[in-house]
Amino acid sequence: MKVGNSILFRLILFVIITSCASEKFELPENAPKLLTNDSSKTWMLAKRYNDGYRMNMGDCFLSYRITYNSDGTTVDNNYQNENCGESLEANWTFYTNDDGAYIKLKGEKVKVLLKQEKDYKFFKIEALSDTLLVVSFKHKQFGNKERTVKDYLVPEDAIVKDRNYHN
Repeated sequence: MKVGNSILFRLILFVIITSCASEKFELPENAPKLLTNDSSKTWMLAKRYNDGYRMNMGDCFLSYRITYNSDGTTVDNNYQNENCGESLEANWTFYTNDDGAYIKLKGEKVKVLLKQEKDYKFFKIEALSDTLLVVSFKHKQFGNKERTVKDYLVPEDAIVKDRNYHN
């Protein structure tokens, strides 16, 4: 009976561990088209989580747009919005490894605006479709503590209920 219980316990433990493991996002073959619409596609921030907590999005977050172009360039619209800072201009590529799929942004503005030593940053792709792009990344904030930020982006013409959920 002990052997049967031990096997059952191990089986249950295995099921729990494998079901709780995060699934690695597989980059689809049409990923460039999904990201850029074969020309350019502008995404807006629908919601943001900082270490698992949903953030209240002020004016800069609500007006934020980032455009990915099929020529491998990207730019955001911060410069168009009062007090939102400089715009990010960079080159983008997809990057995959054993941990998953990423968007790699590279350029001097990446280094300056994201306050890091390197001129590139990886954004882990957790979802990519015609209507949703979810990326997560590590970012140093308040007291140099590194936190995980998760952004949910949608096409700029999408209607997002409760986008400004604190107001």
